[in-house]
Amino acid sequence: MTFLLDEIALATARLAEAGVPSPRTDAEEIAAFVHGVRRSELHTVKDADFDALFWEGVARREAREPLQHITGHAYFRYLELAVGPGVFVPRPETEVVAGWAIETLREMDVTAPLVVDLGTGSGAIALSIAQEVALAEVHAVEVDPGAYTWAKRNISEHGQGRTHLHPEDLAEALPELNGKVDLVISNPPYIPPGAIPRDPEVRDYDPSRALYGSGEDGLGEVRAVERTARRLLRPGGWVVVEHADEQGRAVYLTFPEDKGWRDVRLRQDLTRRDRFVTARLGQD
Repeated sequence: MTFLLDEIALATARLAEAGVPSPRTDAEEIAAFVHGVRRSELHTVKDADFDALFWEGVARREAREPLQHITGHAYFRYLELAVGPGVFVPRPETEVVAGWAIETLREMDVTAPLVVDLGTGSGAIALSIAQEVALAEVHAVEVDPGAYTWAKRNISEHGQGRTHLHPEDLAEALPELNGKVDLVISNPPYIPPGAIPRDPEVRDYDPSRALYGSGEDGLGEVRAVERTARRLLRPGGWVVVEHADEQGRAVYLTFPEDKGWRDVRLRQDLTRRDRFVTARLGQD
């Protein structure tokens, strides 16, 4: 047992006592970040090379600062993204939403699918689609200056020239693409005003603009996504929108047949909770 591994064990106990959901993983991630190695290589760090900055990182995590803010990166599907204060940290449940969109695009009879990501945040969804769907052209929309800066950084690193960032509001974005888009996807703000997120990492660190939706039910931006998708999509195109697990029915009803929507489905994440709604724009 090396000195670093001993310190990781102590840090794990501290983080567990603070209520951190994955204390061992987080302690190891911080140690790996500080010492410039992979988690699988922590045992190779010599005792003389131990860096006391490890305990600074542990203290920040103990205070429930997101691990991703401490290390400066977040993993999303096959990407390692730069994140920090001012941008929403992408969550594992959103990977399921992006995965559905990716599979649907692969099944389309379209050589170079045209995709719009409304409210891209860090760029996680847009970049995953561009990376995993051959020849897809993705337009990422983000109006918040702080999030836009992070998205620009990530797109510069991972965009492969097929991801385009637009500093526009999702309600009025990209009129030049009206009727041309194959798929619109969004993880908009949807927490009702006045609701208090349970997790300190969300409540105290994620930007409020990415969390709280407008309207009494918090679904003002979801309704804006519906209108924008109806404008942007070609006949037969798809929309995918994420929501909180208790909002499934309300979001489902946002895509009614009398507005042209077909095949509306409420879909679940890996924990079998309602997580996103998909709908197809009718061709009649």
